[in-house]
Order: sequence, then C-alpha cells, then structure tokens
Amino acid sequence: MRRFTLAAVAVVLTLAAGSVWAQEPAPVLDVSRMNIPTVMASPNAPDYAAVLASPIRTDEDRSKDEARQALITLEFMGVQPGWKVADMIMGGGYFTRMLSAAVGPEGHVTAWQPAEFIAFQASYGEALTAAAALPNVTAIRSPIAAPDFPSGLDLIFTAQNYHDLHLEPFADDTAEKVNARAFAALKPGGWYVIIDHYALAGADASTPHTLHRIDIDQVIREVEAAGFIQSQMSPALWNDDDPRTANVFDESIRGRTSQFMISFRKPE
Repeated sequence: MRRFTLAAVAVVLTLAAGSVWAQEPAPVLDVSRMNIPTVMASPNAPDYAAVLASPIRTDEDRSKDEARQALITLEFMGVQPGWKVADMIMGGGYFTRMLSAAVGPEGHVTAWQPAEFIAFQASYGEALTAAAALPNVTAIRSPIAAPDFPSGLDLIFTAQNYHDLHLEPFADDTAEKVNARAFAALKPGGWYVIIDHYALAGADASTPHTLHRIDIDQVIREVEAAGFIQSQMSPALWNDDDPRTANVFDESIRGRTSQFMISFRKPE
C-alpha cells in the first residue's frame, strides 16, 4: 500500500479545470504540479502536533491518527486559532475534538449531526451530547437537508460523509440544499473542505448508497454549482491497493480506502 507520510506533508495538488484524479487507471503523481498552500508555508502556522496532543482528544482518537493522516489533514485545512468552523456530519466526533483543539478558546466549532443519523443509531446522539460538553463547541441537530449553520464561518469541514447526502432514503436535491447552506454560512473567502471515499470515475448514482463511495467529479460539479471555486487537492489518503469497487465497510478494505481531500473557496 502506498501512503504519503511526513515527507509529503507539503504536497498539495492545485487543480486545473476538470479532475486529474478521476482518470483510469489510478492517478500518477506529477510532482511538478504540486505546491504548498499559503497557510502551510507560513512561519506563523499553528503547532498542529500540539493540537494532536491536546487533552481534549481521546486515546482512541490518537490511535486513528496515522491511518487518517491527521497532521497532513490539519495542515491541508489550514485551520487557525480563533476561527469559526463547522464539522459537517460529525459522526463520532473525531474531527470535532481535533477542530476544538485547533481553534482554541477564542475560536468556535459548530458540530452538526443530522437528525436522521441520530434516529438511526443512538451512538450518534451520544457523540453529539459529548461534543456539546466542550467549552468552545455548539452541538446542533436538524434534518439532513437543512443544516442550521451559523453565519460568518471560516471553514466547513466534512470527512467520509459527503456521499451520505446521496443515500437512497434522502431526496434527490439533498446535496444541492446542503451545499447552498454551506455557501451561505461561510464568510467571503471561507473554505469548504471535503474528504470522502473514492469511487471509480464515472460511477453511477447508486454508488454512494451501495458502496458508500462517490465519484470525485460528481462532488466537484455539485459544489461548484453552489458557487464555490475549486482550489486544491492532497494525495495523502490515496491507496494503490484499493480497487474502489468494494463497499467501504468490507473487511478487505475497511479503514484503508482511497480517499480524496479537496478544498473549495467561497469567492471574496
């Protein structure tokens, strides 16, 4: 399995028009096209290693950091102390706690859990309650097509859950509505960062429901349609050993899927 470690912390692909990552066969990295985002290159960048060591985070969180490339993910997000951010579809709260530590006491995190998820599995409600106990976190629940984000956000982040907006129980326009809410909530110049499981290029509309994966070009089309500008991508979560054809919960690939990490920006 090929993973990208600290030697590749600074590699982020700046995309031209269209997706170079959705070609077949698996993408080949062109180092000449990689650059370092401004935040990562800044001498004033936060101490993200200290963020990961924060007592806000659990031992279970830290046990997942290597597989989730936590340090690279933080650097890609560029989250800063004092920022107002949202963790969109917070799941078990792994990234909620990370973001809470990153923004610090002067910042704020809105952790959103869709009401449908809480109804489906009690642990999602328990995670939301636990997040609400953090001093700089507001925990919210609402229908999946209507996240109640506050205004003026610097960053909205979601990991491994964008495809859920296309699960069969939900209306066909769910992603459109969520992206519109994200656009409205972000301040001009704000960031929308999405991590999710790669599907094969051209995967059909059933793939998010059957495999819990999504075609990256579909994500790009949908997010750009909301008004966002595609910005950067990191190859940190690519895995050569993932055929991208198995359900992400299949034991043959669970925890080792290829995932894209892509950022969009709301125009100034």
